[in-house]
Amino acid sequence: MNHVVDARGKRCPLPVIMLAKLAAGQPPGTRIEVLADDPAAAVDIPAWCRMRGHTFVSAAGDTYTVELTG
Repeated sequence: MNHVVDARGKRCPLPVIMLAKLAAGQPPGTRIEVLADDPAAAVDIPAWCRMRGHTFVSAAGDTYTVELTG
């Protein structure tokens, strides 16, 4: 299952907060694309994945892909 968080125009820490809110309750294997133009997202989103045990899949421009794990 895929979801999109549109955090464009939002500044740190809002993109990660929006990601965490959507991720809560989603099953493992769910992919979430985060659209974020705040430069801090390039550091914050992978760090959130490491802290939560999820997989940071990719970054392409302003799109960050995360896969939730168990």
